Amino acid sequence: MKVAVAGCCHGALDKMYETLELLQRRHNVRPDLLLCCGDFQAVRNEADLRCMAVPAKYRHMQTFYRYYSGEKKAPVLTVFIGGNHEASNHLQELPYGGWVAPNIYYLGYAGVVRFRGVRIGGISGIFKSHDYRKGHFECPPYNQQTIRSAYHVRNIEVFKLKQLKRPIDIFMSHDWPRSIYHYGNKKQLLKMKSFFRQEVESNTLGSPAASELLQHLKPTYWFSAHLHVKFAAFMQHETNSKEELPKATKFLALDKCLPHRDFLQIIDVEHDPNAGDSLEYDAEWIAVLKATNSLVNVTQGTWNMPEKNGLHAKWDYSVTEEAIKEVLEEMNHDLKIPCNFTLTAACYDPSKPQKNMEPVHTINPQTTEFCAQFGLTDINDRIQQAKEEGSGRGECEEEEEEEMDSTGSAEEPSEYNTDNSGLSSFNPDEIMLDEEGGDEDLSTCSVDPSPDHPPEFSTSFSDIRIMPDSMAVSSDDAMDSNNEDLEKSGGSKEVEEKSPTERSLKRIGADENGNSAVKKIKRRNQAIYAAEDEDKTD
Repeated sequence: MKVAVAGCCHGALDKMYETLELLQRRHNVRPDLLLCCGDFQAVRNEADLRCMAVPAKYRHMQTFYRYYSGEKKAPVLTVFIGGNHEASNHLQELPYGGWVAPNIYYLGYAGVVRFRGVRIGGISGIFKSHDYRKGHFECPPYNQQTIRSAYHVRNIEVFKLKQLKRPIDIFMSHDWPRSIYHYGNKKQLLKMKSFFRQEVESNTLGSPAASELLQHLKPTYWFSAHLHVKFAAFMQHETNSKEELPKATKFLALDKCLPHRDFLQIIDVEHDPNAGDSLEYDAEWIAVLKATNSLVNVTQGTWNMPEKNGLHAKWDYSVTEEAIKEVLEEMNHDLKIPCNFTLTAACYDPSKPQKNMEPVHTINPQTTEFCAQFGLTDINDRIQQAKEEGSGRGECEEEEEEEMDSTGSAEEPSEYNTDNSGLSSFNPDEIMLDEEGGDEDLSTCSVDPSPDHPPEFSTSFSDIRIMPDSMAVSSDDAMDSNNEDLEKSGGSKEVEEKSPTERSLKRIGADENGNSAVKKIKRRNQAIYAAEDEDKTD
């Protein structure tokens, strides 16, 4: 079947679906499924806009609300994960996944589903070491800290995914797995995004949690977004035994939604021709959720997942074939996900704007039904209980607070040996350097693998964006965002989620007084949301 893959949508659903229609008219290609790798921005109303971690001037309604209200319907089944520019209050209603609009499905904090026999998994958010070991404690109305921590990946989601044993066909993450750039054309990547050089050379660009999942799951395809540049790689995995067949992952990072351009990629994926056309639950994933339900945590305290270190009575939560069989029997072997989308908030009305609408913490009926069916803990219900009990565990702040340092308090040692300075260039909510960005013509490029990891995968570049299994990537596409991402600053001087390590790190030449002579510092999310400038550029 044909699968369309998109990068950061940023709420521009009309443009995304119009691109699919254009693709069908020009190339007679109609995808059976659309995947979006985060920054989807399922914004229903003005209250949702207040829950997006972007400066106020970049909070635009875009077009999702038309699909939420029923005015429009997605022309193709769409499955997406969350990024770091989302209406977090809306997505938080569906921690285990669910429909955000008819024919548009969110995978939740982490999730696995099936479509036509193809197994699709994903994890939402971006990695931040100081929030990684916390529970999902945030709820609206958010303060200056929780509006950001709400979209940070948690170790419990990674732990759940690592319990999977059956093969994964497709996996999605918003930020890239750390080190994946060593398996593709690294030279070309640094020409397009020269300010990545420090993190690439120190091997700190990307998410260590996603890298851990890549090594464990070994999916056939891995799709990401976040960095607003197209990049292909091929990773040959090491085998654990002589009997194990070698596995490889085809990685592709997608650019953001660009007006008047074909930013989508189409790939051919083997599927079960006898399978139905409905989106289905994955029996092993449901069994894992049931097995790990006791680990659900809604506190701010840091904690580690069970591991074989002598401190835990149980550390293996992978499920048996018998447990999977029990799930199938509970569902009468009917894994079809019910089309039970429900409106849980007022929809934006252009004729009656409500700029003072406040976000509220909502229990979504879809989540209630899902938890009741499988005997799971409703995370939002647990948070509500904690608030009512006044225990302070998972309690939400209703008053705005001054923005805290990104660590909040003295950070305990992370499971990953990493400092946050290495994450600064790939998190759009942090500062970035305004660099020159390769205007060279790279129309004839091929994969330039790392000497240490010579892949057997050859990537060709062409102007056609209909991708077969070879995962071809167009070099001119990859150049789309080289300079248009790097607009000059002049906006907010606010520095968000910046650790002491980041503040002390000198990334540009400076005199004795610390004054920069040439390069400017700017906020990446200014570039992300500067739609008018992009239109002019295009």
